[in-house]
Amino acid sequence: MLDRKFIRENRDLVTRAVALKNEAVDIEAYYTRDAERRAALQEMEELQAEANRANREISERKKAGKDPATAIAAMKAVARRLKELKAKAALLDEQVARLYLQIPNVPDESVPAGGEENNVLVRAWGDPPDRQFTVMPHWDIGAELDILDLERASRLSGSGFTLLKGDGARLERALINWFLDENRARGYTEVNIPYLVNREAMIGTGQLPKLADDMYLCQVDDLFLIPTAEVPVTNLHRAETLRGEDLPRKYVAFSPCFRREAGAAGKDTRGLLRVHQFHKVELVKFVLPEHSWDELESLTADVEALLQKLELPYRVLNLASGDLSFAAAKCYDLEVWAAGVGKWLEVSSCSNFCDFQARRAGIRYKGPSGRGFVHTLNGSALALPRILVAIMENYQTADGRITVPDVLRSYFADQEFIG
Repeated sequence: MLDRKFIRENRDLVTRAVALKNEAVDIEAYYTRDAERRAALQEMEELQAEANRANREISERKKAGKDPATAIAAMKAVARRLKELKAKAALLDEQVARLYLQIPNVPDESVPAGGEENNVLVRAWGDPPDRQFTVMPHWDIGAELDILDLERASRLSGSGFTLLKGDGARLERALINWFLDENRARGYTEVNIPYLVNREAMIGTGQLPKLADDMYLCQVDDLFLIPTAEVPVTNLHRAETLRGEDLPRKYVAFSPCFRREAGAAGKDTRGLLRVHQFHKVELVKFVLPEHSWDELESLTADVEALLQKLELPYRVLNLASGDLSFAAAKCYDLEVWAAGVGKWLEVSSCSNFCDFQARRAGIRYKGPSGRGFVHTLNGSALALPRILVAIMENYQTADGRITVPDVLRSYFADQEFIG
């Protein structure tokens, strides 16, 4: 969340941010209710001072043997008005708090304005493979090699779920282990986190209230299945004050991710492209404010290194404001080329949230350089489904097999091909 003083003092900037991110919050209602709330609090303060004066006058008149009736009547009028104002202020507090949680982060100045069509290509690496044969989409080659069974997954859980088997399951497990090993080698501390979290954790990272319809809720316990490891890992330090000397703190976590994808109607959902449950390795950083933009670049570089070692052609996009998440100040999307579906597929979003999440979760720092809220960053390193798609399609052979990427051979007992 944004600092309330910042919101009051930067009305044009905040209002513009709401418009740039296409958020539905009634920002004018926030400013109106907040002004009314502060006016009520000020009047309460003035009336309390008046009540204190009336109390003294009553006491003094009684001591002097004088009739305090007039002062008592005035005191009762003040008390009635104070009661009315307290009720009004409580209602306004509730309204302001609800609207406050719906105000998005302000995009950084380096973020282009507009929707998805205004995303800016920052750089690209590698060339899409030039195959002299027709590359099958992953759902076809997965079925032919009996490593992807969408029919049985649908029978078990409905549409939007997948089932990997044999070398398909082995390939995903190899990727998970390799992602964790590589990121640990880069200085990230591995954590194994809960897959169910409370509302406070979801509010802390900005999933609630905006994305409530996309989340799976276990109503009996009022716990949410995590949409990403970002939620529990960022909340590891909720309501804590970290030592500035210990920053940055860098974590890596593997987890399943659960998303209802309520807003995904009309998007490509075939095969592994968009699913309700998938696996992902996530990176999260807690950093000093003055270092967060450099840390975003290094985080993105860490993710790019994985794609380069996998020899997957990719591109980096600076997302436009309308494509930016609710909580992010800036985000780089990393997309890999998938030869079978002929598309660029997002496999990671590397985001700087500045102090937006830290304010919601109460994560502070204190040290020689000062004190305040930490800055949080995260990025997928990497999301498994579309990496699997890219490998199954880009590493296809003319005889209908899949070459195991060199960096994964040790996890495959030096097996060269799937199929």
